[in-house]
Amino acid sequence: MTSRERILAALNHQDPDRVPIDLSGHRSSGIAAMAYARLREHLGLPKKPIRVYDPVQQLAIVDEDVLQLFKVDTIELGRAFALEDKYWAEWVLPDGTPCLMPAWAKPDRLDSEWVLRSSSTGKVIARMPEGVWYFEQANFPFLEREDLDRLEAEFAECMWSGIASPPGPMVSGADGGAVLAEGARKLRQQTDRAIIGLFGGNLLEFGQWFYRNDNFFMLLAGEPERAHRFLDKLTAIHLRNLDRFLTAVGAQIDIILFGDDLGMQSGPQVSPAMYREYFQPCERAMWQMVKERAPHLKIQLHCCGGVRELLPGLIDAGLDAINPVQITCRGMEAAGLKRDFGSRLTFWGGGCDTRDMLIKGTPAQISEHVRRQVEIWRPGGGFVFQQVHNILADVPPANVVAMYDTVMRA
Repeated sequence: MTSRERILAALNHQDPDRVPIDLSGHRSSGIAAMAYARLREHLGLPKKPIRVYDPVQQLAIVDEDVLQLFKVDTIELGRAFALEDKYWAEWVLPDGTPCLMPAWAKPDRLDSEWVLRSSSTGKVIARMPEGVWYFEQANFPFLEREDLDRLEAEFAECMWSGIASPPGPMVSGADGGAVLAEGARKLRQQTDRAIIGLFGGNLLEFGQWFYRNDNFFMLLAGEPERAHRFLDKLTAIHLRNLDRFLTAVGAQIDIILFGDDLGMQSGPQVSPAMYREYFQPCERAMWQMVKERAPHLKIQLHCCGGVRELLPGLIDAGLDAINPVQITCRGMEAAGLKRDFGSRLTFWGGGCDTRDMLIKGTPAQISEHVRRQVEIWRPGGGFVFQQVHNILADVPPANVVAMYDTVMRA
C-alpha cells in the first residue's frame, strides 16, 4: 500500500497493511521546535535550520528524513508553500536554539516579553512572557463591544485566527485562489502521502476567542437569540471561505480538517442539548457542502477534551474522523470508544498519552503503553496513530523514538 492508500483504508474502516502514522500532518499532531531540535541531534541526523511554521504553538516543520525514518503517511497542505528563504526570518527559541519564523509573523520584543501583532492594526494580540514556551491570547475583539458587521475584519485581531501558518499571506489577494490551487496541484504530484487540508471553521472556539470564555458561556446560556445571530453570521463567513477553499484544493487533498475544542478534562464544555441547538446545524451546513462539492474527501475534526456524549451528534452531522482522542479525559477510554463508535468514526489519535506517559515515562513504559493502545484501536481499521496532541518542548527524544519504534513494529 502507498501511504495514501493506507490512510484511506483506515478511514474506510478497512484493515491496512500496517498501522497508519501521522506526525505533523496537522497542527495538533506535531512536535515543538525545541523538542524537534533535540530529536534530530539524538537521531544523529545532519543539522538543518529549524523552521517554526506555527508561531503560537512553536511547532517545527518535520523534515523529510524524519518523516521517512518514522514511516509517516501524512502531509499537511501548507508544506507546499513558503519553500524559499525570503519567507523566513531568524529568531531564537526560549531555550536559545536558533530557528526561522514565518517572516509575516515574527515576534517582537516588548519590555520583558515577546509579542505577536495584528497584521492589520499592529495591535498586540498574543504575548509570551519571560520563561514561557508558548504564546497566549492577549486580545478579545468583542470583549467590550460587539460589532457583528466587523466580525470578519476582526479575525486579524485575534491570535488564533490572525496568526497564519504557511501559506499565510501568500494566498491572499485577487490571485490567492490560483496560488493555493497551484501549490496543492504540485504537492499532489510530488507525494503519495495523504494530504490534509486545514480549513478550521471553528464555532464554539470563535465565540470564546472573541468574547472570552466566561462571556460566551453566559451568552449561550442567557441570550440565545444573540448567540444565534453571532453563530449564523460566523457560519455564513465560514461557508464563503469553504466554497473558495474547495474550489482551489478540493480535488487535490484527501482529508479536510475542521476544528473546535468542545471538551474539557471532565467532559464536554456544553451539554448535548446545547450542542444540538447551537453548533450541530452549523457543522452540518459546512460538512454537507464538503460532501456535495468533494464527495471523496473525509471530514476530520480537531476536538480536544472529553466529548464522548457529543460523538453521536457529531457523527450525525457528517463527521468521519476525530483527533486527538484525549484518552485521559473522562469517558475517553480507548476500549469503550472503539466498542461504541468504532464502526462509524475513525479515531485519529489516542495512540500515546502526552500528559503523563510521553513526558514522564521511561522508553520501556512508553513502548508497553503504545502497544496496548494500538492493540485496542487497530482491529477493523478506523484508526490512525498519533500521540494525543503535539509532542511538547520538554519531551525526551528517547521517548519519542520509543513511541514510533513501537508503532512501526505493531
